[in-house]
Amino acid sequence: ISMGVNCSDKSIDYVVENKDSIDLVFDATSAKDHVVHAAIFAKLGIKAIDLTPAKVGPMCIPAVNSKECMAYDNINMITCGGQASIPIAYVMGNVFSNIEYIEVVSSIASRSAGPATRLNLDEYIATTEKGVLLFSGAKHAKAILNLNPANPPIIMQTTIFAKTASDQMELFKAELAEMVDKIKSYVPGYELLVEPIYENGCVVVMIKVMGLGDYLPAYAGNLDIINCAAISMAEEYAKMALS
Repeated sequence: ISMGVNCSDKSIDYVVENKDSIDLVFDATSAKDHVVHAAIFAKLGIKAIDLTPAKVGPMCIPAVNSKECMAYDNINMITCGGQASIPIAYVMGNVFSNIEYIEVVSSIASRSAGPATRLNLDEYIATTEKGVLLFSGAKHAKAILNLNPANPPIIMQTTIFAKTASDQMELFKAELAEMVDKIKSYVPGYELLVEPIYENGCVVVMIKVMGLGDYLPAYAGNLDIINCAAISMAEEYAKMALS
């Protein structure tokens, strides 16, 4: 309130009561709650950026399909692991033909996994896998999330494995570098942990996500990446409204 931002403990009821002064909502509740909230936002004509794995609106990766998402009033930011891995899976799908299988393994600090994340683990897996398949064109996908209780807390790390007979690694490295630069424009702490490798018919890419450390701890890259992605899309909505 001291910063000129209204606060309330009334959750969705506050939005309903103040519908005329709200243009856009970031919903960071839970997948189950957003299903209910989405219908309310649609009725009120309020745009929604969904930070839960509810899959109500189209899946959105700012570095890949931000322009297409502008046509919708409710967009889904998938998951933290999805924001880290799906842009890489998208590049893999563009470069390598006939990808049989993609596996995404994300490890995050247990301290950075709040109640909603723990409640939505099944939804996290299902939504991340659906996003990987959608953006990569792979035949099969698997998502794994590890909550690591280590102290000091670990930095978010995501590894993407793709089974493919193709070995066009030079082209892949070039397009991968372009994609990483796109992501870094809105997630500064996003970077390749090691150079991608191709071995035994499998492409492996390892990503590290360091948080900004401004409000959330620097190790909470999983929270920063989805927050930054959502903010990036909100800025696109603002540009569209002002144009």
